[in-house]
Amino acid sequence: MKSQLTVPLATAVLVAIHAPALAHHSFAMFDQAHPIEIECVVHEFKYTNPHSYLLVLVKGTDGNDVLWNLEGQAPSLLTREGWTSRTLKPGDELRLIVEPLHSGAPGVTWNVNKIKFKDGRPIVPVQ
Repeated sequence: MKSQLTVPLATAVLVAIHAPALAHHSFAMFDQAHPIEIECVVHEFKYTNPHSYLLVLVKGTDGNDVLWNLEGQAPSLLTREGWTSRTLKPGDELRLIVEPLHSGAPGVTWNVNKIKFKDGRPIVPVQ
């Protein structure tokens, strides 16, 4: 009887432990069906785990700068694409295609394949 319960119990424990990890990586809050293009100026680049962040200034409809929080990939993934903690610096002008928050708040998710300097140069030169 003990051995018959061991496998189902172990499976239940693994599912319970694994489910929160999957939930953490959900990007359901972002509208992936309606990407937008933004132009912005880097305020700060946070090369942190588990996700990197770009704090950028975007011109609002009234002409004033609005601080946006852009959530990106983990540093380990950025490193594979040639990025470092010094790839972007305050004042860099960028053009990105991003996926906005469903709520309309000034936040988005971004991907290394959809970001470049405002003048069209790639962030990391193609090797």
